[in-house]
Amino acid sequence: MDYTLPTPGDFQSALSGKTTQLIILKSGSGSTLALSNYGARIVGLLVPDNRGRLTDVVLGFPTIHDYWRATEPYHGATIGRFANRIAFGKFEIQGVSYACSPNNGPNLLHGGENGFHNQVWDYRINQPQEVSFFYTSADGEAGFPGNLSVAVTYQFTGDHELMIRYRAETDKPTVVNLTNHAFFNLNGEGNGDVLNHRLQLNADTYLPINHMQIPAGEIAEVGGTPFDFRNPKTLGCDIGRPDEQLANGRGYDHCFVLIPPATGVPAAVIVSPQTGIQLSVSTTEPAIQLYSGNMLTGQDIGKRGNPYNKYSAFCLETQHFPDSPNHPHFPSTLLMPGQVFQSETIYQFSVVK
Repeated sequence: MDYTLPTPGDFQSALSGKTTQLIILKSGSGSTLALSNYGARIVGLLVPDNRGRLTDVVLGFPTIHDYWRATEPYHGATIGRFANRIAFGKFEIQGVSYACSPNNGPNLLHGGENGFHNQVWDYRINQPQEVSFFYTSADGEAGFPGNLSVAVTYQFTGDHELMIRYRAETDKPTVVNLTNHAFFNLNGEGNGDVLNHRLQLNADTYLPINHMQIPAGEIAEVGGTPFDFRNPKTLGCDIGRPDEQLANGRGYDHCFVLIPPATGVPAAVIVSPQTGIQLSVSTTEPAIQLYSGNMLTGQDIGKRGNPYNKYSAFCLETQHFPDSPNHPHFPSTLLMPGQVFQSETIYQFSVVK
């Protein structure tokens, strides 16, 4: 099965007076990463499988116009200003109330309809294996206060390691929660579902959600629930069990509270028994959102012409807790003038024979 990435010509267009581009980073070992400045997003990622064949493990589309037509707008994108949900789009900072336009039922999701995923970013190629994207979110954009300057740097090394570094500064008190929304399928992009993938999470607790997928405020133990991934199990093992939380998320769409990592202990490890491709995730963030592709409907057609059906990908979104501004006992997402928000996530690919 041959996998090829789009070419730069497939992504040259214009949006809001800015030019969209495709940027290709090649590692010294033959792996290839395709990025676009539209949403500062991952378009494709070729890594070797257990037979040495380069396999595209990230869902995406063949042209920029397909991204604009897609029913799922977040494929591979940088998410902000606030990843995940804010209840009713409302929050307070230092006694001042703010309201953002809902785009997920009554709630704000992933920064709103015109969040960072829907912007054309400036960029600079720092070296053959590293590129930085830059965006300034204006004061009041999507309802958030402060001019927020954001930089996202992708570094792709010779040992199949993708490092993403985030940095943000503001001139007014604001809230910030940044992540990447890559949809992964380690069987290969468009190659069936991911329910056979074996996942291990370094998390003893998770955040239960209500029927609107907003955290209730409880931090619950995973033991004895379908959310216990402390020992490896397949994504499909418990996803069909009768469970209120699985019903609320229509599958897995929950935030796991990460145990502060010991030396060499990743936040997550997931492997495809079909290809032997393994992904290890390490992060400085306090949590990771596991999403099992529950809302993929088959309407979107991927890079090789295959539909993206339910469960045809998983996401491991490193981030702060959802709805944090409305839960004072959650880790704070407040960013003040003079402070610098910084975080780092590493996606390390390898092969299990």
